[in-house]
Order: sequence, then structure tokens, then C-alpha cells
Amino acid sequence: MRIGINGSSSINSLAGTIAGVRQAADDGFATYWLAQIFGTDALTALAVAGREVPGIELGTAVVPVQPRHPQALASQALTVQAATGNRLVLGIGLSHQPVVEGMWGISFDKPVGYLREYLEALVPMLRGEQVSVRGDHVTAVGSVDVRDAAAPPLLIAALGPQMLRLAGSVGAGTITWCTGPRALADHIVPSITAAADAAGHAAPRVVAALPICVTDDPDGARASIGENLAIYGQLPSYRAMLDREGVASPADIAIVGSEAEVEAGLRRLADGGVTDFGAAIMPRTADENEATLDVLRAWGR
Repeated sequence: MRIGINGSSSINSLAGTIAGVRQAADDGFATYWLAQIFGTDALTALAVAGREVPGIELGTAVVPVQPRHPQALASQALTVQAATGNRLVLGIGLSHQPVVEGMWGISFDKPVGYLREYLEALVPMLRGEQVSVRGDHVTAVGSVDVRDAAAPPLLIAALGPQMLRLAGSVGAGTITWCTGPRALADHIVPSITAAADAAGHAAPRVVAALPICVTDDPDGARASIGENLAIYGQLPSYRAMLDREGVASPADIAIVGSEAEVEAGLRRLADGGVTDFGAAIMPRTADENEATLDVLRAWGR
């Protein structure tokens, strides 16, 4: 299992993102992941950081598709490829109904159908091909031409059965958040692997992001994580995964505890078929941060 750093907590600071990518590269981590939230543009930040920091793979986890037309997203992604020497992994996904309808004023009707049509346009556009998609949800006619840019690997955030079938049949894998080891091993991995097999694709990449912290005060760490991530327990897609795991809160699936306990948590993910771990380090002190990095560095060697 490859180890990467999920640096989304620094996304509102471009300088912080560059520093985070540089530190992750220096520490030997495989990938640096950023989420698109409500601040700095993740793809732009990765393009800038990638120009300054060589070598490390750069990924979005994830960019929500609803506010970006597939042609615009293809143009952005390929520009990042040109800027970074083709080191981008493009992670995309559907946002949540309260955001899509309440903040953006966009319909959330039939989200899987919408994403299916979106991918019909995005995937060939990433390859520089001409498309003509006139669907019930998406219209996209045209192409994108960015020199010296290869189509990036496409990962599709997927939790439910329909989304996992779509991700396995169209993308190179999936990215999860707030999804625990039982749900990953018993649901996510077998479902997307079956879909990829049926489509004749290679084994899918399964990127699992979870909060992690080495600490001698696990109760305090979980309380802090639970407070910071409370919203995710209320969103239906994540709530379904927590229920499948049999837990009440995102704090209950955080990888927290002693070095040995954290190593055991990582091992359980790897044994369950996770190919990449996106470490969302959530320490309360500098000592906890460094202790967590020590375990992750050792695993990644």
C-alpha cells in the first residue's frame, strides 16, 4: 500500500500547499492529495506546487464536477499535466445535495445519470478527442488541445453500488473519505474490482483517506477529530458508510493510538485491498504530528 499525504487542511494557503508538497516529497511519500473545498483552487495549487517540487505524484481528492463543465475541467487538468510533467491523478466526484442545490443553485436530480453523461464527455476530452454529447443532463461539443499533456489517470469518488460500477467501468479506480476498513474490504474493493474485471480493465486503484494520529491520548484525539469532522456523519453518502461500518461518528474510524495501534490500522487497510492511503494527519501537538509522520515514513519505505 502506497502512502500519500492528504494536505487539504492547508488548501486555503498556496504557500502552505507548496510547503506541504515539498515536505511530502522530501519525506519520500508517494502522492500529495488536495480536496477542492471553498477556497484556493486545488488544480491551480497543484500546478504551481508541481512546478516547484519535482518527482512526487499530485492528486485531487476530489474536484466536484457539478460547477465545472467537462470541457473546462479537461482544460484545467491537462494544463496541470503540462505544468508538472504529467504527474497529476485527477480525482473527481459528485458533491452533496445541500451544496449543489443550496449553494450553487444546480439541480441534484439523478446524480448518477448526470455523472455518466459527464464522463462520456470528459474522458475523451482528456485524450484530446472531439466529442458530441447531448444528453438529458450534459451537453458538451468540442475538444481540448493542450500540448505536452497526457490524459491523467481518472479516479472517481464512489461509495454506493451504482457509483462503484461506474467508477470501475470508466475510471482507473476510486477515492474514499470517511469510509472505514470493514466497508472498504467488504463493499468498496470487491464491488469496484468486479466492475473493472467485467469491463476488461486492470485492477483498480483504491485510495482511502482517513484521519490519523499517533498519540498517548486516543480519547482526546478522537474527541477533537469528531468535533472537526461532525458534518460528515450527517451527509447521507458518508452516513451510509458509517452505518455499514457499525459506528456512530467519523472519529470512530480514525486511525488513532500508539505507534503499534496505528501500524495495525494501516495493515488492516492494506489487507483489505486498499492500494493507496491518503493520510489526513490531525494532531493536536507538534509531537503528535512528528510521531505520526515517523510511522508513515517507516511504512512508506
